[in-house]
Amino acid sequence: MKLTSRKFSGLFFSLNLIFCVNYDILRASYLQKVRADLDNNIKAEIDELRKTVEYHAKKYYVEDNPEITDFEYDELFYKLKSLEEKYPEFADPDSPTKRVGGAVLEKFEKVVHNVRMGSLRDVFSFGELKEFIDKTPCDGYSVECKIDGLSVSLIYENGLLSIGSTRGDGTVGENVTENLKTIYSVPLRIPYKGHLEVRGEVFMPRDVFVNLNSKRAAAGEQLFANPRNAAAGSLRQLDSSVTAERKLDIFIFNLQACDKEFATHSETLSFLSKQGFKTIPLRIVTDSFDEIIAKINEIADLRSELEFDIDGIVIKVNDLGLREKYGDTGSVPKWAVAYKYPPEEKETVLREIRLNVGRTGVITPYAVFDTITLAGTSVSKATLHNYDFITGKDIRVGDTVVVRKAGEIIPEIVRVNMAKRNETSLPFSMPDSCPSCGEKIYRQPGEAAYYCTNASCPAQLIRTLSHFVSGDAMNIEGLGEAQITAMINSGLVRSAADIYKLKKEELIKLDRFGEKLADNILKSIENSKDRGLDKLLYALGIRQIGQKAAKLLAEKFMDIENLFNADVGQLCQINDIGLVTAENVTDFFSHQQTRLLIDQLKACGVKVTYDSESAGNILAGKIFVITGTLPTMKRDEAALLIEKNGGKTSSSVSKKTDYLLAGEDAGSKLAKAKELNITIITENDLFKMINS
Repeated sequence: MKLTSRKFSGLFFSLNLIFCVNYDILRASYLQKVRADLDNNIKAEIDELRKTVEYHAKKYYVEDNPEITDFEYDELFYKLKSLEEKYPEFADPDSPTKRVGGAVLEKFEKVVHNVRMGSLRDVFSFGELKEFIDKTPCDGYSVECKIDGLSVSLIYENGLLSIGSTRGDGTVGENVTENLKTIYSVPLRIPYKGHLEVRGEVFMPRDVFVNLNSKRAAAGEQLFANPRNAAAGSLRQLDSSVTAERKLDIFIFNLQACDKEFATHSETLSFLSKQGFKTIPLRIVTDSFDEIIAKINEIADLRSELEFDIDGIVIKVNDLGLREKYGDTGSVPKWAVAYKYPPEEKETVLREIRLNVGRTGVITPYAVFDTITLAGTSVSKATLHNYDFITGKDIRVGDTVVVRKAGEIIPEIVRVNMAKRNETSLPFSMPDSCPSCGEKIYRQPGEAAYYCTNASCPAQLIRTLSHFVSGDAMNIEGLGEAQITAMINSGLVRSAADIYKLKKEELIKLDRFGEKLADNILKSIENSKDRGLDKLLYALGIRQIGQKAAKLLAEKFMDIENLFNADVGQLCQINDIGLVTAENVTDFFSHQQTRLLIDQLKACGVKVTYDSESAGNILAGKIFVITGTLPTMKRDEAALLIEKNGGKTSSSVSKKTDYLLAGEDAGSKLAKAKELNITIITENDLFKMINS
């Protein structure tokens, strides 16, 4: 067959097409293999980095035995983080990089605990402890530190952390999984693949607490009272990145549920340690009462050296079968008690007695002494309450005094060591003039406090305005005592009304006031105008008018103008408003400077009326007392909810109390309520009552 040029051309084209198609197929196949190999290499590198970071994190945070420097660890961590960001297809929800937080929630979801997270009965003497031992004979007791933190539950399914929640009222808590993931000693993955639930105590290490409060002080923010409060506040942040910055830690102290069976509590803790949990330290198992006492005393001597706060020692029956036999009383187990340490006391030398001028002019003396460490924090000052307190204990400058923290929070002088008193010491006497402005001070007959008579006293103004902007008052965020002081010193502010006249160009001239901070403050000032009469009355700082009394006045008079015309008789008709309080109110509204201030606030657009927001009267006639830490609400929020539904709240338990609303760590009020047979309810019970 003769091959023409046209046929040849067609054949050549066909062969070329076949070649090109095959080439493209081969090329695509090759590239796909190259990409697969590259992906496998990258994934392998990421997986290896994850294992390395997890290994060194466990060495540092769990075993306290680091093998590399912080710098070397950070290099590994950020290399892993950058690879995960560059190749998101290889992201892993359980990667150690997820511990930096970032999830922001609108609210915490409620979690019903599968295993009730109960509390323990407290004992305060070795005699009470001996009674417990006599009632629970066994082969051994587990003796453990009682960490002063926040109790949580961790649930694992198929080796992965699925839910982490707070204790709440023991039955219902809050889902804080994202926040718990930021704690490096919480394993995100464990070897055991069955169902597992553990209970632990989240705490803030003492050095972290000190650093946190130092930063807050520098920023003019309110300080945390102690590491426990700081830990609780940090764990309940809706923004998990804030929790991550707080560097919380955890000790696991109990196995709540597991598919695997164990004979003793100590076996469960050994098992949990092998799973990667940081279990409760300094524990022993013994059947000797003398050894239990010795361990309690040994740990007491170590308290100030520990990196975490403890408030007692837990003694538990070690045999799990015997625990089932002993059971519980309904509220606390019979197989365990918590021995509570008495408040730590230390001696120091009193160097000065200084005077502090409060927002209402009250002059409060306070002690300055050589720095000591109490309950894990450095202490160099303590309130002396008033002149009568000083003379009653005969406290003098130069004395060796015994100091403790009341409730593990507020430093107080307990007594003077008279054996160490210098014979030349002199009794303390109050000065005649205010230490801030130099005006005369006075003491009203029948009262313990001294007062400054000068309404324009600079010290009073700082504290008056700091109270005015505080969270429970007008709630102007971004303004603390440091910012208020700067504004007063610069001449920008001389009264509460001046706050509402501030301008951005004025604020940014102040030290540490950038444009963003100025914008946020001005926005918060604008928002505060609609707080309402009850918040305004509390913010004004009228003597003996707290949040509750302010609300009662607002509900009764509705408009601040009506209070200018109110007399003592009208005020005393209000429940819980007594004669002295009524006189304080009428005195406050009788001054021309009060009239001027209210007129200025009104001119600035501040709301001076009250809008009733009553949701109903389902709780009418019922008196509630609130105690402990509630699962989802602050106590003042719970009080507001009760009052909106017609109920009343009281600060003390009496025979008139109908209900005690008890949260976590309820104290003496709970004991008194039980003694008086008062109905004890949880937050969940309250919701049911209101919604029934």
